[in-house]
Amino acid sequence: MSYLIDMHNHTISSGHAYSTIQEIAKVASDKGLKYVGITDHGPSLQGAANIWHIGNLRVVPETIYGVNILKGVEANILNEFGDIDVPEKFLEHLDIVLAGLHEGPSEIMDVYRNTQAVLNVMENKYVDIIVHLGNPRFPIHYEEIVLKAKETNKLIEINNSSLHTSRSGSKDNCLEIALICKKYNVPMIFSSDSHISFDVGRFDEIFKLLEGANIPEELIINSTVERFENYMKAKGKHRFVQ
Repeated sequence: MSYLIDMHNHTISSGHAYSTIQEIAKVASDKGLKYVGITDHGPSLQGAANIWHIGNLRVVPETIYGVNILKGVEANILNEFGDIDVPEKFLEHLDIVLAGLHEGPSEIMDVYRNTQAVLNVMENKYVDIIVHLGNPRFPIHYEEIVLKAKETNKLIEINNSSLHTSRSGSKDNCLEIALICKKYNVPMIFSSDSHISFDVGRFDEIFKLLEGANIPEELIINSTVERFENYMKAKGKHRFVQ
């Protein structure tokens, strides 16, 4: 199966990634992708660009090398109240908004407070995707999160990078999350979390992890372009309802 949409990609502006938007778009085009999200880290993560970088994404073309470029951010969840480091006046102009717990910006909390942080961020109408929930450094109650995602129409990310280069110890957690999503019929999205252009659209470790899990294709929002576009339209994202 060919997945032509990858909503989680980092450029040199994240401070610990190694490609430009143009380089990401070129590799995406070469691989036949239709949509990529440019989702650099929010400003509270060490090395990330300041908030005006996010605000100025409007200068980026909507299409590069035939690939639709969605302008976004990976915001940092700061505390148990679900506060993030990107103000609404910036979020409302973005095409896609990711949010997650990260070492550094996020408070070090117990499983209850981590869970509350994610539950509360899902109340933010601008947030679309909750990222790398399998990270063992931030234990959470997965079933509560999945049910809240269903209630608030948020997407649960299954993150390829968590399975081979980042967040060691995530594999079993990611499988558990996917199976809970399957149990409750909650949509997911596969993401590369690329930090270099060559990894854009890379989902190989996810496919290995979920082999035999019998996850229904209709639960994977980016398994078809039509499914992804319909989801974005239903959310009222301005890029898709004009």
